[in-house]
Amino acid sequence: MQNKIAIVYDFDGTLTPKTMQEYTIIPKLGIKSKSFWSSIQKESRSTGGELMMVYMRHLLDEAKKRNIKISKNIFHKMGKDIVYYNGVGKWFSNINKHVRSLSKNVQISHYIISAGHLEILDGISIKKYIKRIFASEYFYDNKGYAIFPKTVVTDTTKTQYLFRINKGKEIASESINTHMPENKRPIPFHNMIYIGDGMTDVPSMALIKKEGGHSIAVFQKSQKKQLKTCKQLLNAKRVDFIAQANYAKESELFKRTCLLLGYIISKIKYNFELEKCRKTKG
Repeated sequence: MQNKIAIVYDFDGTLTPKTMQEYTIIPKLGIKSKSFWSSIQKESRSTGGELMMVYMRHLLDEAKKRNIKISKNIFHKMGKDIVYYNGVGKWFSNINKHVRSLSKNVQISHYIISAGHLEILDGISIKKYIKRIFASEYFYDNKGYAIFPKTVVTDTTKTQYLFRINKGKEIASESINTHMPENKRPIPFHNMIYIGDGMTDVPSMALIKKEGGHSIAVFQKSQKKQLKTCKQLLNAKRVDFIAQANYAKESELFKRTCLLLGYIISKIKYNFELEKCRKTKG
C-alpha cells in the first residue's frame, strides 16, 4: 500500500519573505545587496554561466576581499536569523495533525529543495520538522573553510530530488537511474504536493502535475509582480491553487493544502479497498 505523502517546499520566497542570503551572509559581509545581485546577473548573462554557480563564487570572492573565512559552523549559526512568513513555525505540526485526523494509516513527510545554502538550512529553527533538505553546498578544505561549490541546485536539477523522494533514494551516492516499477516506489508522484513561489519552480511543478501530483503557488500580499506570476502559473495549469503566503491554521493556504491532502488520502483509501476487494473476489 503506497500510503506515504510528501509535501515538498521551495525555501526562498516560499517559506520566507526574502532570500536566506538577505538575512545571513550578505549583512555579515557588509555587501550592498542590490549591486551584488546585479553584478552576478550581469556576469551570468554575459558568460552564460549558471546563476547559482556564479553567485557561490562571487560570495567567496567578497569574503576574501574582506579577509573573512567562511566555515560550515558560521553558516550553521546564521540559520537562526532567518525570518519566516506568518504561521510557518506551527504549520508542520498542524498539517501532521490534520493528516492523522483523516487516517491513522497514512504517513506524511516534509522536504525542502532549495538553490540556497544547505549549510545555512542545517541551522534553521524548523529543521526538526523536515525529513530531508536538498540544497547547494560548498566543498571545505582541511581547516574547515569553504573553497569552491561542491553541489549546485538549479531550477531544473530540483527535479532530480523529486525523483529521489519518489524512489526513496535520498542519499546523493544512491543512483536513481535503475528502473523501479511505479507500484514499488515509496512515495508516488500523485501523493506529492509541491509548494513554491515563482517561475524558478516551474520544472518541479510541471513534473509533479504531469505525474498526477499537485502544486500550490504562494505570493506575498504586497508583491504585485509575484501575484501576477502566480496567476500566470494558475492559468497555465502549472498549479492547482494559488494562495497568499500565510501559513496560519485559518489561512486560505492551509485550507487548500488540507483539501489536497483529503483528496490524496481518499485515493489511498480507495486503492486499498479496491485491492482488498479484488483479493477476496468481492
